[in-house]
Amino acid sequence: MPKSRLRKKSDYTPPVSATAVKISSGRSWVAPAMLALFLIGLLWIVTFYVTGGTWPVHAWGNWNILAGFGFIAAGFGLSTQWK
Repeated sequence: MPKSRLRKKSDYTPPVSATAVKISSGRSWVAPAMLALFLIGLLWIVTFYVTGGTWPVHAWGNWNILAGFGFIAAGFGLSTQWK
């Protein structure tokens, strides 16, 4: 049986465009806001422990810890929007 003829394929070179297209998601605020929430939560908890519970909100008592973790949780929730 005769062997079929093989075709030579040239290497693929992508077309070069004159202008580069930059794809932006429009969410440049997410990373700074996420880090800010992390830091606010951390500072809230540290301030509560260092001041012996008198700061940031004395009337809340140990609920200040939950408030600090709430900021941190909001930062993690915001991290799902980061691209």
